[in-house]
Amino acid sequence: MSSRQPKFSIGIDEVGRGPLAGPVAVGALFATHEVIRKFKEIKESKQLTPRQRDEWYAQICDAKGECLGFTVSFVSAHEIDRRGIAPAIRKALARAIRKLNVQPEDCHVLLDGGLRAPEEYRSQRTIIRGDATHTVIAMASVVAKVLRDRKMVRLDKKYPRYGLAVHKGYGTKTHVRAIKTLGPSAEHRRTFLTRII
Repeated sequence: MSSRQPKFSIGIDEVGRGPLAGPVAVGALFATHEVIRKFKEIKESKQLTPRQRDEWYAQICDAKGECLGFTVSFVSAHEIDRRGIAPAIRKALARAIRKLNVQPEDCHVLLDGGLRAPEEYRSQRTIIRGDATHTVIAMASVVAKVLRDRKMVRLDKKYPRYGLAVHKGYGTKTHVRAIKTLGPSAEHRRTFLTRII
């Protein structure tokens, strides 16, 4: 790899590892250091209210262009059941980062938790709680969370009796009760329901 300074930082975070229903999502976001500095007040998605997340997401969308871009990749509940959650996240991550169309030699990749980018991204670092300490990862966490939540609201219209728009697929008491009463929908991760049904 060239010794020159990477042009972009890429932040990567996943959302929806633990829910009982809906897809897992991986957000990948690239930006120049100048743009990232403008978002230094952002927090990772779990520390923000839904309204704050929407406001930050709107600001990120407004800044999109040659110096900032993002993509969110989803893997369905059916595929999570078929492949397992960890392989599903790896698939979504590889798809998301490649859709950015940023050359590996032009970027330094920062990933949250136990995530790893494909091998061609030589300059990469995995950071525990990186979404709380690195702005570009927090930005990726916000776009992934907002777009996954919006997908769950759309799924709620298709499966209105489960409350997906409220709990976003997580295992709340209300959600578990609905699963026990109605049985799982096509959007439920059956491999996650072995203690419920």
